[in-house]
Amino acid sequence: MAGAAGVPVRTIAEGTVTFAGQVAGRGVVAVDLKGTGDPPVRTTYEPVTAQVRKGDEVRAGQRLGVLQPPGGHCGGASCLHWGARIGEEYLDPRLLLPPWLLRRGASRLLPVWGVEVE
Repeated sequence: MAGAAGVPVRTIAEGTVTFAGQVAGRGVVAVDLKGTGDPPVRTTYEPVTAQVRKGDEVRAGQRLGVLQPPGGHCGGASCLHWGARIGEEYLDPRLLLPPWLLRRGASRLLPVWGVEVE
């Protein structure tokens, strides 16, 4: 998702921060969502300068940190990579969004630079 460096990054729902640190030189925050089963739905946000710590309880919409400056992977612009999974199975994170938001228009994924589209 496109965004400007320094804008707040907020959690989609209530949960527990399970990771807040660096992965491959990029800031990552992971949140296990409350009430989503065992194992819970885990959402990830990157690249983020975290303002939370592992073990913190967060409420829906709470600020996790701020979007980091561009890293070159999104065509020189800042962008947020938002993921979701249960255990080792990856999910489409848009499934977590309210229907009214999804009706606002098509979502688009940014291309992977240097990979041809078939």
